[in-house]
Amino acid sequence: MAKRRKQRAKKPARSGVVEVIKLPGDRKAEIVREGDPDGRPVAHPRAIDTLGRMRKAGTITPAMFEAARDFQAQFTIAALDSMPMASLVRISGGGGAPDLTDRQVACRESVHRAVKALGGIGSPAGSCVWHVVGLQHSLRQWAARQGWCGRPVHVSQAPGILVAALGTLAAHYGYRSLHQKLGA
Repeated sequence: MAKRRKQRAKKPARSGVVEVIKLPGDRKAEIVREGDPDGRPVAHPRAIDTLGRMRKAGTITPAMFEAARDFQAQFTIAALDSMPMASLVRISGGGGAPDLTDRQVACRESVHRAVKALGGIGSPAGSCVWHVVGLQHSLRQWAARQGWCGRPVHVSQAPGILVAALGTLAAHYGYRSLHQKLGA
């Protein structure tokens, strides 16, 4: 009779970050390996989030994090994160650019007030929040390419500028703690 070999139980796939890949716009994503509910290994990309990493490291408070997320949401709803492109096919009788919705206009006004509270787009805080929180560029990219008023910022100074800006942004939005606003 032939000997039967014992089948070894397969080890579950190692979970965690497998590699980091580059995305368009100088952004990065982590390839994360996990198991699905049936136990099969699954690998999926997860964008590296500057604010999430700072929150996890304790560099920013929950109120700063929530204020940044509020700004980010308003920035996206206001359609400030996309550049308008010219139509390649002109339709006769077609009007100009589509009108903005009332919600987009309200979000644009809110973003404008927030950036104004930070000192304007020409200030270090305003420029940093616009590019890092709004446009979701990395701190390194903002520091090297943009800076403020065309002046580059040393990479070691960029996190401090963002932390100070987020503190001001949290005060502007009226946050005292994670889920509490002033006057509520």
